[in-house]
Amino acid sequence: MQFPVAESDHLDQDETYFHLVEDGEQMRLRFHDYAAIYRRPGLYEQLFYDRLKCESPAKVASILRSAVAQAGEVSSRLRVLDLGAGNGIMGEELRRLGVARLLGADIISEAAEACYRDRPSLYDDYVVCDFAEIDAEVREELRSWSFNCLTTVAALGFGDIPPLAFVNAFNLIRPDGWVAFNIKQTFLDHRETTELSRTIRELVFTDYLEIHHLERYRHRLSIEGDPIFYYAIAGKKVADVPLDLIPG
Repeated sequence: MQFPVAESDHLDQDETYFHLVEDGEQMRLRFHDYAAIYRRPGLYEQLFYDRLKCESPAKVASILRSAVAQAGEVSSRLRVLDLGAGNGIMGEELRRLGVARLLGADIISEAAEACYRDRPSLYDDYVVCDFAEIDAEVREELRSWSFNCLTTVAALGFGDIPPLAFVNAFNLIRPDGWVAFNIKQTFLDHRETTELSRTIRELVFTDYLEIHHLERYRHRLSIEGDPIFYYAIAGKKVADVPLDLIPG
């Protein structure tokens, strides 16, 4: 694995790339070429955790555990929808909390295949589904899980999970259930005008989510070695989010 020595400082996170030398051949992969990355065992972990020191799964799990405990509740009663589950790194953190049920969900089949390959017994089930377009049968199946917790880690923004998908997942959680996620710090800035940024601000600063913990922390390093800061957020769902809240 080789990082470019130039041209990277002006690239956004979803445009950043690296070179992978495989069987003597060099290829260029973007950080968000998840399908290609997941097909190669260990590459995701080597890139984001060994080289770039990602801390987000542990951080989000930690603030969820703390918020649940401070509310006088126990993690062992959580039935969790892990949205954007990838190959299960956040799922491992949730299992350490002792959650009752755990469903992984991702939009690409390569994520599910990588999870079954690398962590075969981690999730109680894993669905490949576009949460922006959930059909009625899948929605009812998901509702049957009676989720009381939603987690989403390192998947909001940059076109990975669009606002409608996140809101649809949020609305599957029972009222008074827990929601824990992270988001790049700029997305909470009022000067940020993207659809996702406006949706998250509406969620965080209105009456749909009661915030129990909000913390700025280092998500990971850039390829130049500079810290990339995110917010980790944990709170309780108050009510479903109306779809017309999502900016058009």
